[in-house]
Amino acid sequence: MNAALAPDALAGKRALVTGSSRGIGADTARYFAAAGASVVINYRNKAARAEKLVAELEATGASAIAVGADLTDPDSVAEMFRQIKEQWGGLDVLVLNASGGMESGMGEDYAMRLNRDAQVNTLKGALPLLDRGSRVVFVTSHQAHFIRTTPTMPEYVPVALSKRAGEDALRELIPELDAAGIEFVVVSGDMIEGTITATLLERLNPGAIEQRKASAGRLYNVSEFAAEVAQAAVDPVPEDHTRLVGDTSSFEPERAQD
Repeated sequence: MNAALAPDALAGKRALVTGSSRGIGADTARYFAAAGASVVINYRNKAARAEKLVAELEATGASAIAVGADLTDPDSVAEMFRQIKEQWGGLDVLVLNASGGMESGMGEDYAMRLNRDAQVNTLKGALPLLDRGSRVVFVTSHQAHFIRTTPTMPEYVPVALSKRAGEDALRELIPELDAAGIEFVVVSGDMIEGTITATLLERLNPGAIEQRKASAGRLYNVSEFAAEVAQAAVDPVPEDHTRLVGDTSSFEPERAQD
């Protein structure tokens, strides 16, 4: 795993990556730690996996803690931030990476509760810990970001609609964030090979990922996309607050309103 950031790019910074016990979140946390950040590994119910990652990061000399929280439970989120404030005093980077909605048995409204409501609640809960100059990164997919203008595979529609709703709700907070000196950026990528979402999609719609790869030319893997997420935490924020990763030629952008 090559370094995504300069070794001291986040020296002295404190970062929380939601849903970071595995996948894109875990690799983002690894990149942050390698760049000098202290990292909070957030998990919903995989404590052992989160603690293993903490041990891995600590073995490299980094500072890391694991804090469990169900992001759809406001009390659980509040307790997570209480622990972070108690141990580190605050945060400099918040990566809203955790998402879902294709899991079975979670209820029909789970995608919206996690991908919209929980994202907004988590950001609002973090505000007292974020000082001027802090950065918030929201991770999404092209299939969600462009869902208003480009249809996606039926199995992914509930996730795409809820993630776009989450993005819209977060963007509505930009004026408040600007006033507080907090920067915000959306990182949107294509389907990522090796993620849980890709695996579930392939199970429901065999061949879907290969079809998307053929259309896009290539798909990013977990480590490659995580490097883009990590970079988004330090690069200048684009004027439209959007960092598009990978091919977007198959997606029709929204047209500006007259």
